Amino acid sequence: MEDGYRLRYPVSGRSRLILADRWLFPSFKGDITQKGYEKKRAKLLARYIPLIQGVDPSLQTENRVPGTSQATAVVSKQQKSHSTNSRDERFRSDVHTEAVQAALAKYKERKMPMPSKRRSVLVHSSVETYTPPDTSSASEDEGSLRRQGRITSTPFQSHSNVEPWLNRVIQGSSTSSSASSTSSHPGGKPAAASSTATATAAATVLADLMAHIQLDNHSAPPDVTTGLMEHLHHERPQVASVRGVPRGYNSSILETGDGVPVNSRVSSKIQQLLNTLKRPKRPPLKEFFVDDFEELLEVQQPDPNQPKPEGNQMNVLKGEPVGVVTNWPPSLLAALQRWGTTQPKAPCLTALDTTGKAVYTLTYGKLWSRSLKLAYTLLNKLTSRNEPLLKPGDRVALVFPNSDPVMFMVAFYGCLLAELIPVPIEVPLTRKDAGSQQIGFLLGSCGVTLALTTDACQKGLPKAQTGEVVTFKGWPRLIWFVIDGKHLAKPTKDWHPQLRDASAEIAYIEYKTSKEGSTVGITISHASMLAHCHALTQACGYSEAETLTNVLDFKRDAGLWHGVLTSVMNRMHVISIPYALMKVNPLSWIQKVCSYKARVAVVKSRDMHWSLLAQRDQRDVSLSSLRMLIVADGANPSKVCVVKVDGTPYLCKADEVGEICVNSGTTGMAYFGLLGITKNVFEAVPVTATGVPVSDQPFTRTGLLGFMGPDCLVFVVGKLDGLITVSGRRHNADDVVATALAVEPMKFVYRGRIAVFSVTVLHDDRIVLVAEQRPDASEEDSFQWMSRVLQAIDSIHQVGVYCLALVPANTLPKAPLGGIHISETKQRFLEGALHPCNVLMCPHTCVSNLPKPRQKQPDVGPASMIVGNLVAGKRIAQASGRDVTQLEDNDQARKFLYLADVLQWRAQTTPDHPLFLLLNSKGTVASTASCMQLHKRAERVAVALIEKGRLNAGDHVALVYPPGVDLIATFYGCLYAGCIPITVRPPHPQNLATTLPTVKMIVEVSKSACILTTQVIMKLLKSKEAAAAVDIKTWPTILDTDDMPKKKLANIFRPTSPDMLAYLDFSVSTTGILAGVKMSHAATSALCRSIKLQCELYPSRQIAICLDPYCGLGFALWCLCSVYSGHQSILVPPLELESNVSLWLSAVSQYKVRVTFCSYSVMEMCTKGLGTQTDMLRMKGVNLSCVRTCMVVAEERPRIALTQSFSKLFKDLGLSARAVSTTFGCRVNVAICLQGTAGPDPTTVYVDMRALRHDRVRLVERGSPHSLPLMESGKILPGVKVIIAHTETKGPLGDSHLGEIWVSSPHNATGYYTVYGEEALHADHFTARLSFGDTQTIWARTGYLGFLRRTELTDASGERHDALYVVGSLDETLELRGMRYHPIDIETSVIRAHKSIAECAVFTWTNLLVVVVELEGSEQEALDLVALVTNVVLEEHYLIVGVVVIVDPGVIPINSRGEKQRMHLRDGFLADQLDPIYVAYNM
Repeated sequence: MEDGYRLRYPVSGRSRLILADRWLFPSFKGDITQKGYEKKRAKLLARYIPLIQGVDPSLQTENRVPGTSQATAVVSKQQKSHSTNSRDERFRSDVHTEAVQAALAKYKERKMPMPSKRRSVLVHSSVETYTPPDTSSASEDEGSLRRQGRITSTPFQSHSNVEPWLNRVIQGSSTSSSASSTSSHPGGKPAAASSTATATAAATVLADLMAHIQLDNHSAPPDVTTGLMEHLHHERPQVASVRGVPRGYNSSILETGDGVPVNSRVSSKIQQLLNTLKRPKRPPLKEFFVDDFEELLEVQQPDPNQPKPEGNQMNVLKGEPVGVVTNWPPSLLAALQRWGTTQPKAPCLTALDTTGKAVYTLTYGKLWSRSLKLAYTLLNKLTSRNEPLLKPGDRVALVFPNSDPVMFMVAFYGCLLAELIPVPIEVPLTRKDAGSQQIGFLLGSCGVTLALTTDACQKGLPKAQTGEVVTFKGWPRLIWFVIDGKHLAKPTKDWHPQLRDASAEIAYIEYKTSKEGSTVGITISHASMLAHCHALTQACGYSEAETLTNVLDFKRDAGLWHGVLTSVMNRMHVISIPYALMKVNPLSWIQKVCSYKARVAVVKSRDMHWSLLAQRDQRDVSLSSLRMLIVADGANPSKVCVVKVDGTPYLCKADEVGEICVNSGTTGMAYFGLLGITKNVFEAVPVTATGVPVSDQPFTRTGLLGFMGPDCLVFVVGKLDGLITVSGRRHNADDVVATALAVEPMKFVYRGRIAVFSVTVLHDDRIVLVAEQRPDASEEDSFQWMSRVLQAIDSIHQVGVYCLALVPANTLPKAPLGGIHISETKQRFLEGALHPCNVLMCPHTCVSNLPKPRQKQPDVGPASMIVGNLVAGKRIAQASGRDVTQLEDNDQARKFLYLADVLQWRAQTTPDHPLFLLLNSKGTVASTASCMQLHKRAERVAVALIEKGRLNAGDHVALVYPPGVDLIATFYGCLYAGCIPITVRPPHPQNLATTLPTVKMIVEVSKSACILTTQVIMKLLKSKEAAAAVDIKTWPTILDTDDMPKKKLANIFRPTSPDMLAYLDFSVSTTGILAGVKMSHAATSALCRSIKLQCELYPSRQIAICLDPYCGLGFALWCLCSVYSGHQSILVPPLELESNVSLWLSAVSQYKVRVTFCSYSVMEMCTKGLGTQTDMLRMKGVNLSCVRTCMVVAEERPRIALTQSFSKLFKDLGLSARAVSTTFGCRVNVAICLQGTAGPDPTTVYVDMRALRHDRVRLVERGSPHSLPLMESGKILPGVKVIIAHTETKGPLGDSHLGEIWVSSPHNATGYYTVYGEEALHADHFTARLSFGDTQTIWARTGYLGFLRRTELTDASGERHDALYVVGSLDETLELRGMRYHPIDIETSVIRAHKSIAECAVFTWTNLLVVVVELEGSEQEALDLVALVTNVVLEEHYLIVGVVVIVDPGVIPINSRGEKQRMHLRDGFLADQLDPIYVAYNM
């Protein structure tokens, strides 16, 4: 087979081993000395190679491996040593094996580090595979294959040298990683960091290497808040409060049209048309920027070394003409009648059992009489509603096991006599047989309603509770009819079948399964059947009464042609050898040839190899009677030609491999019911190079690849189904299997079971190799074998393997005769249902058609940009909320500059007015505070601070309280005393080790002179457990406020200026940076006023808040707004939802709240926790129709899928579809957008995700490829101005252009507060000016990317409404291949890839993309995810994933706002603290 392929695809045998040194330090051009180089190299490798002097000299840099040019260097006999009892001999070729061993000899024997795998994944569950008779290649005693729970942890010391491994890492032909062995812990708690220094070390060296060899080593975007980098490693988020429920789901996209309110009455079709018309068709002007969003994948260039065919154009070959036979019957049935009546005692068929004994011999007389009975019964005795069930021409399914050829033959000829069309199929064993659904589709398309079978077979079929045979998946409803003798009626004397001459009408339908797994029925006419028998009789020289042994499947292909049709034509005696007997005794066919003195044997090459293996012990076997051995892997054509595989069927040249086409009266006619593909396959017209047809008769494409040799010989080199085209070069799957088997003949692969197929990823075929590994193979063996297979295939075929997976023995889906069901294996691979025990992805070597990395264009000057904006008709992207100075309101509070004054005024004018109401988990009121109560409590706190704490005005005070009224009272107490409050989340008692260092850090960084807290938390801060996490001796003064004396404050502190500091707001950003911002008294009042105006808050209002009160807008709503506006706040601590999920929604319903605020984590808990309980809530009287606005407080892009599923889920409880919206704030301004009660509904637009990567916004229609829905982040608050600025030039951008959101507002924070006083570093975050245009206004830079878009809607003032769309944080973006990616987009794709992915987070690590996936399912599925994750990221984002980490649910840290803490995750990964289930390094 290989030799045949060499005509077209010679092997260059060139070794592609590249040595590490070139890559480690790519041409330093003189800036490093030799000595420096050696020192650097030794330092890099020192901890992996303790004795670097002792390195094998053959692997040192000087001794380069010469690239040999011969394809097959001769290997010594010792190296060859074939293990004979070992591999699947179908693929055996000594030449091939030598070539593979020679290729491998060039790669030195070396161990490779392996991916880390948890122990529980190593111990695979036993594979109790039910092996029914005749269907499996595995013997029955090999059911339980529990693998040894060994951990093969390979410390680096045992590796003689790491350098060759590094070479391969760089070259990319194999995986790399560390062997970390961690044990699994119950409950999914992360294990204590296991002793895997080597893991991190290996990973680090890898990362360094990858960093060196990246072509486009773009630096990561600068950090917005780097002042606290030293403290980063302490900071761990408090996950406990929000990780109570599993997360991750995906939902469809919002219905809101482009700028269309949800409640719009306009027809969506008309609206769509209007939107299309108003959208500018003309692309922006080219002269002002380069239009680079059209990413073109690299076009594969033809291989220059590929040989061109040089021979002449071939001619059509003609077989010898069919001879004239005088007494040749006019049809096959006529022959049956003749032998059945004239030679009734002649044996027709002998069936054997699994021991090799003859069970039954069917004579021609019996075959004729039984077939007649069956034909009569089918036509006359089966009725439905007094009508005959069948009429001539109907299709009937034949369902017979491979052990019962006798009944099959009776059924087949019975159908032909009744003029019914038999459709032979396999026996279905379970409801989920491999390929069974496709068979069902074939039966349905053929209109089959009746299935014939035997009594024994019918009893073995799975039954429903009614006792009837179940309806198999995808099958039509069938009537099952048993054809054993007692069920058949004797024909009446006047009934005779019509024996017509062979015509073009359909005789039978034979099924064929394509490469993709779809099943089609090929129709064979009576004339073709007769002609085929004639041709085979002549070609094989059959004569009357000869004996033939048949090992093949008698239901289709050559087994049917020789053993059922041609044999009857010639009155031959067929000995049918069942597959189950061959499994037990591979020699049985030879023994039967000997005992029956058979003249002809029909076998497959596999049967010959099996028998050769078992042959040695046999001395008394004689094959002298055998005149012909037919190896049935081809066809018997008459006119033959070879045509090009793709496109128009041009004739090939003499030395070119193509598809074999035949023109003969013996072929099938059509695919049943499929006219389109019938024309292509059965009516092909081969043409010459000039386009002239070679014949006026159509040819049939055989699906066989081959060429014409000398003396009119036809050489078959493979099947079209096994053809894989990678980067324009063709490879044969069987050849790849042969190479893999030649690597380690059978020492490793279980029974030689290897499947090779291709999957399409990123517009090209990628080779996937799946092998069953022997139960006794160790982890080390697996990776040793996998790396060698990769090298061998790379060297012999010069193609990379995309994925190599190993599955436990006996688990791949089986074809009817025990082989691997390739299309089903491929389907399982793509669905993530293969459950491999080892997997190796090599996308770096295979994927060569990625788009070119983006080159940043030189900056365009400001003048041309402004002109460009005007010429292109773009307005500058600028928008503002309502003007506060123009808004008249009779608000007394605005007379006061300071919140402390407002509280005193309220305590005097409305002392008993309730401001706060705190609920506990039961939904009952835990505590309340009226204006006077709050004032009095604040006074007591102020007294305690001055007297007990001895604090002065301006001192900083940390407030460490659980969410509640105490926190609010102590905040105002600090203002009364002139101190600066800092709210701090208390440490979690069960998780002090990670939460207490955060508290300590905020206290230190904020320079707090005192801590106010409760007695319980005070004890916790000074406890032994706390001492283990932090230095408790360095706490400042700690005061508890539980029992404070009732003292009146002498005088309340009054700030000298509104610009004085009111409080500090500390928060951990999603990038893991702790940043405190300074809020002045003026900004605090302005913030409260803006929110009051936007939400129409006044004393008679009630709002419900389910947020954490420690920072940002959550703190402002919880502590500030009620005091300023006088409304009552119903406080629901999010922590309480863990014990009562419905608490928040019940409170909203109970108090008939119109405005409510929550976080994404709260919304997610409700969606998941209450998804199935809406009916129960309705019965309890929960009604959400009162809610006008439900706002999600967030500092991120709106999560459309979550808000939408929340709206849909609680629609039944009366929640309006328009109610849910989002807010947007950030560190520099905690409230920029907030939907509020008036104004148009939030709009949704769809943008092209590819354009976003280039910092461009391109609006597309909903549902178009690569479209991403973005929802407006609420309305811009009164007094707030927003502009979109270029991230680098700091110039203003046009409408619908992506840039950084800058904000100008009276409630902007005044700056960062850091311990090192590094405000100067970030001065431009708060005092930025545009580089041109309006250069006077002072703006604050939010650090978020977004765009403004003017909509068709009008806002309250009658102006056209400007919508702000937030795309994502600039700090979080990943710079890869010169493009800007938002982690959330990659994560959304990954979560969609498999049902068991609960959550995902991505980050980069020295230019490698790391994907961390939470597995919500059995650990068996862990390795399925590796390929799916790699595929989806390649397909949708054109990125190669470097590392895939599979972890338990709850490992990805989430902050209180529900945002992923990706940098903490990265730290945990690098410190090896994640206790992963599996880590795969895609190298």
